[in-house]
Amino acid sequence: MSARRICYFGTYRKEYARNQILIEGLRRSGYEVIECHAPLWGGEDDRVQAASGGWMKPAFFGRMLLAYWQLLKRYRQTGAYDVLVVGYPGQIDIYLAWLLARLRSKPLIWDVLNSLYLITLERGIRQRSAFTVEMIRRVERQACRLADRMLLDTPQFVNWFQTTHAADPKRFRLVQIGADERTFQPLDNPIPEDPQGYFRVIYYGSYIPNHGVATIIEAARLLQSSAAGEDKLIHIKMVGRGPEQPKAQTLAQSYGLTNVTFIDWLEREALAEQIATCDLVLGAFGTTQQILLTNNNKIYEGFAMRKAVLSARTPALPESLEHGVHVYLCERGDPASLAQGIRILQANPELCKRLAQQGHQLFNECFTVTQIGKQLAAHIEELL
Repeated sequence: MSARRICYFGTYRKEYARNQILIEGLRRSGYEVIECHAPLWGGEDDRVQAASGGWMKPAFFGRMLLAYWQLLKRYRQTGAYDVLVVGYPGQIDIYLAWLLARLRSKPLIWDVLNSLYLITLERGIRQRSAFTVEMIRRVERQACRLADRMLLDTPQFVNWFQTTHAADPKRFRLVQIGADERTFQPLDNPIPEDPQGYFRVIYYGSYIPNHGVATIIEAARLLQSSAAGEDKLIHIKMVGRGPEQPKAQTLAQSYGLTNVTFIDWLEREALAEQIATCDLVLGAFGTTQQILLTNNNKIYEGFAMRKAVLSARTPALPESLEHGVHVYLCERGDPASLAQGIRILQANPELCKRLAQQGHQLFNECFTVTQIGKQLAAHIEELL
């Protein structure tokens, strides 16, 4: 019997970890995956500009027409398939995908993963273009009625979509975030202790509101100003680029922080090398609604690299993650709680080592590419 064929469809972010994990996970589960993709977005700034009203400019419409013309051309070459899967983000792609799937009488799955409407609210885009945000809300609300199955990572987010968009919860299925262990894996030769004795902490990401980067900087201030001598040997790397990066740099400069280093955006291989040099990986610490609804890759990538992880306590975290066993948790938006968590882990190397080992073991059991692929494969087989 030949393998089922999956058409992975859309203008999705081809380089985004979620899409790469699902595609590879499906292949490991025995599916043949045909990528039907056309580029539309140039990057994070490009998407923010479009969501701030740039989509109304003729040049953007021209880009869309070209992208969807290329997408249709590639679709004609895909041949027969069993299921059409729309990659993230797909709030616009789902409309075309629905038509194409119906013409072939094939089931349609949409990896929603996140809400573009919620993202625009949290980034303050309503203040710049209220009309755009309302359009996104309506487009997303209607999109939730098109797919046979929709994928999210937490039941809390399913409830949000039901409340906000009146989406049918029976159409949703859960697929965890996970991490791509092809890039994020323990080094064969462990990084030696810092010769100067520093406890090395790393934040990395896109500096979005739910990451709570201001909380990290405030925690760094508390650590630097503390009378405890050991706190002087804690150093935090801030890696990445995003909307709250200037605010974080300005805060660090105003406080005269010498225990924080800013590093620009890194490709994943270089990022993994940076993580490997650190003792502790930071998750997210914001107070926005998004952190209550979904998880982020950093936690799982830290697990994958066998690093201790410190993140905020939220209802969205999987029940399998136990505080003090797999991950160390502090309070959201609380610099003192974060600083205390860092101090505790610095002072307890055995706890740090145990968290790293047990987090890595749980990752191998539940959150690898193979395990994520199995979760999605189960939903596909149920649908078929």
